[in-house]
Amino acid sequence: MRDLEQIEKIIEKKQALLLDVSHKIWGFAELPYAETRSCALLCETLRKEGFTVEEGVAEMPTSFTGTFINGAGKPVMGFLGEFDALDILSQEAGNPVRCPVKEGFPGHGCGHNALGAGSLGAAIALKEYLMANGKPGTVVYYGCAAEEGAGAKQFMARAGLFDSVDFIYTWHPANHSGVDGKGSNAIMGANFEFTGVTSHAGGSPHLGRSALDAAELMSVGVNYLREHTIDKARIHYAYADAGGVSPNVVQDRTLVKYEVRSPKIAQVKELFGRVVDVARGAALMSGTVMKYEITFAFSDYIPNDALAKVAGECMKEVGAPKWDDEDYALAKAFLDTYNEETLRGIREQAAELYGSDRVDEVLAKPLDDAVQPYDPSDAKIVSGGSTDVGDVTYAAPTLNLRVATACIGNVGHTWQTTAQAGSRLADKGLLTAAKVLALSAIRTMDRPDVIARAKELVLRQNGGKYVCPLPDTLHPPVGRY
Repeated sequence: MRDLEQIEKIIEKKQALLLDVSHKIWGFAELPYAETRSCALLCETLRKEGFTVEEGVAEMPTSFTGTFINGAGKPVMGFLGEFDALDILSQEAGNPVRCPVKEGFPGHGCGHNALGAGSLGAAIALKEYLMANGKPGTVVYYGCAAEEGAGAKQFMARAGLFDSVDFIYTWHPANHSGVDGKGSNAIMGANFEFTGVTSHAGGSPHLGRSALDAAELMSVGVNYLREHTIDKARIHYAYADAGGVSPNVVQDRTLVKYEVRSPKIAQVKELFGRVVDVARGAALMSGTVMKYEITFAFSDYIPNDALAKVAGECMKEVGAPKWDDEDYALAKAFLDTYNEETLRGIREQAAELYGSDRVDEVLAKPLDDAVQPYDPSDAKIVSGGSTDVGDVTYAAPTLNLRVATACIGNVGHTWQTTAQAGSRLADKGLLTAAKVLALSAIRTMDRPDVIARAKELVLRQNGGKYVCPLPDTLHPPVGRY
């Protein structure tokens, strides 16, 4: 029996289990570092499937590994799983009309319920394949907490959890299917705290030292800084504590969160240092005291070209999810929920991806039914977002795939994504992803030349050793993020 046929039979046998896991995690909808029920469900499932589970890895209660060893245990093959949700995105599953399950509660607006279950399916399928064919190898499912928060994978990489793995595959729910050839930005976030002196703002303002003034001066300084950064750099901020609600009291405290992005982690570190200098200047000007704490940092994601070529062929062999008329109708209902401005952007993206002559045809049945070809030149393109998967690419050969689970043009981190992540669309997508990931691992394990080339590419990236972008003294901010 061909390897793909074996994988398809295993996934078909495990389909009910995998969908049940996905649906339950979707219902749990737990925020970063608080994914206790999702973590417990995945660990329990792995144990029942014959994996040895280690919980609480890298100082994070909801991060874990599930390991299965057959024979001599080489090569070591990994799959990344995520399972955290996003705040305030609660929405009924499959409902294209805004209707939260619980108003203001979290929801799976990035589809991590499907991501975790799809990778789980790949790990189980690869384990079953090794046993059925008497092949040696180790399968590791990495349960990664808080991708939407301060991350887990950089802490896991720092703890050496990826050091012995030969290659790692992962995926992400998307509105199209194909090898993710684009990179992503590195990012660093920090809390800046200013401390001043309270006083009566009318009677004795000269005795006060305003922490709010300091925070606003920092904003002004950073705004001037923006002109003198590379085009692809981004600086975001939010007030976590403005110092109170009484205008007639000089504020003696403020807390501002800043995030800095750039295509490379070295660029992020340099730009972050300049932001810190602006904060120091703001404190000097306002007569306050500033201190800052780095809260998280992700390295840039770099697709591994050696793995991408293998996975690209596997994706074409498996194919995109098989949609039916009910799927197309549901996807069209979700597409129609977007406003005119968003729809204009979706039409432009569709023209670029499918050709301007096919836009109306594609958006009438807005589900990607083909595998988009892998283009190595896409590596020069950097998406605006960031992910802690980037740190894994600096530690071991790693590749991310994308599989359609939502309508063409779907906007991530929205209630629409939450609804589709709990629907039949995501079900079909995660099962397809499980097959592609497992087949890619099988085809890679039989190609020592590919593994060697993949490791050579990582060596070029990291210079011989993974270097965490976070200080060694910084621990995962469990319960503090």
